[in-house]
Amino acid sequence: MRSAARKRNEELAAVIAETGWSQTKVAAAFVRVAAEVRAEELLGTSRSQVAMWVSGTRPKGRAPLILCETLSRRLQRPITLAEIGLSTPGSVAVTAIEWHVDTLTELVDLGRTNVDLERRRLLSGAAYSVGGLVLPGRQWWDEAPERARRRPSTTGRRVGTAEVSALRATTEFFSRRDQLHGGMDGRTALYQYISDDIAAYIGGVFATDEVRRSLFSAAAEAVYVAGWMSFDASRHEAARRYFTLATKLAAEAGDAPLGGHILRAMAHQATDLGHPRKAVDLATESVARKRYALATPRERALLGVVQARSLAAAGHRREALATLIRAEADLASAVPGDDEPSRVWFFAEASLAHETARTLWTLGDLDGALREFRRSVLTRKADTFSRTHSVTLGYMGAVQAQQGNVEAACATWSRALDAMDGIHSGRARETVINMRRVLSPYRNRGIPAAAEIDERARTVLAGVA
Repeated sequence: MRSAARKRNEELAAVIAETGWSQTKVAAAFVRVAAEVRAEELLGTSRSQVAMWVSGTRPKGRAPLILCETLSRRLQRPITLAEIGLSTPGSVAVTAIEWHVDTLTELVDLGRTNVDLERRRLLSGAAYSVGGLVLPGRQWWDEAPERARRRPSTTGRRVGTAEVSALRATTEFFSRRDQLHGGMDGRTALYQYISDDIAAYIGGVFATDEVRRSLFSAAAEAVYVAGWMSFDASRHEAARRYFTLATKLAAEAGDAPLGGHILRAMAHQATDLGHPRKAVDLATESVARKRYALATPRERALLGVVQARSLAAAGHRREALATLIRAEADLASAVPGDDEPSRVWFFAEASLAHETARTLWTLGDLDGALREFRRSVLTRKADTFSRTHSVTLGYMGAVQAQQGNVEAACATWSRALDAMDGIHSGRARETVINMRRVLSPYRNRGIPAAAEIDERARTVLAGVA
């Protein structure tokens, strides 16, 4: 009689069958993930080893986690150790292998890998890993600052307040550029800066522990901006990886509000990509523990309005509306002179109204959504926030079209297309694609405005990519 250890792993076999992959393809995908996280000991994994795992041999070391991540990416949902029959007492609960990679190692490798992939135009095809959205447990967060303190210097570079200031100035430049022109331009320069300069700072020698924490916070913000620019460029897996890395840096800095800010961005992305349950988990975590309590009123409002939209997408109407009310109150309590982090410079009434409108739209309140989109347009400085302004107008026109007012929608879309001059944004591009999709039934109905906007949208598509 075979031992329990050699009993066929029916759970793993079932998940592999669900992927539609052969064992050879599973092995190839597994090796790609292993290469990403520098698990050199697993780069020789072959079909025969996958067959052995299915037959009951338990994979060793990091292999179970990498197997979970491989299958999660293929199926676009989290795969746990229990689901593939590999859970044991004391098993690590997270499925995202990135949480177990040394932060500095990932910082160097991710930047260089993404620059190379962008040059070869392959990154746009990388699958968004829903499994990567599973967060580590409380112990991981509690131990993060000590992990950073114990990390030995690898570069010997001396880091003081001047380096922190330079890093923050560079981050602000890229952040403002993104708001003005979109994330499709300039992000590869930021990738390079992260893998070269920021990695050298993180691996350096710090004047004091306070400088180290400040540098890690500043680095987290820069990596977060790289993630946000990737998100806006529709490079979604790259964005997720940068958001994860930024979260790790914020945790190592012991910066709870910054961690909440980044988790909020991950929730925003998950909502947009149609994963509302994971978005709710991320948004809930973004306001958990000290992340909301220590945040400034303006940042609390930002966390809250994104949480509201994730709740709406998941069908929690009452909770979403209550969270919107709290976000309005938080922003109203922000006053000039507050000691606010620079990362919330963009968030004001126009941003709150934009996200509120999207929440109400999700809940089916078209009148409320239109009202809030109008408030957003009226209160925004369009010359500073060109990208968001164009996207808001695009959404506003879609609501008007949904209400049956096609002529009003075309007038709004005309303004959106005007605002897209010089914008290079995946999100802007999606609004233009949606214009043409909505206008499709009206192309042959003799409506001049519809024909004109459709033609302009077709032309503009070539310029926003």
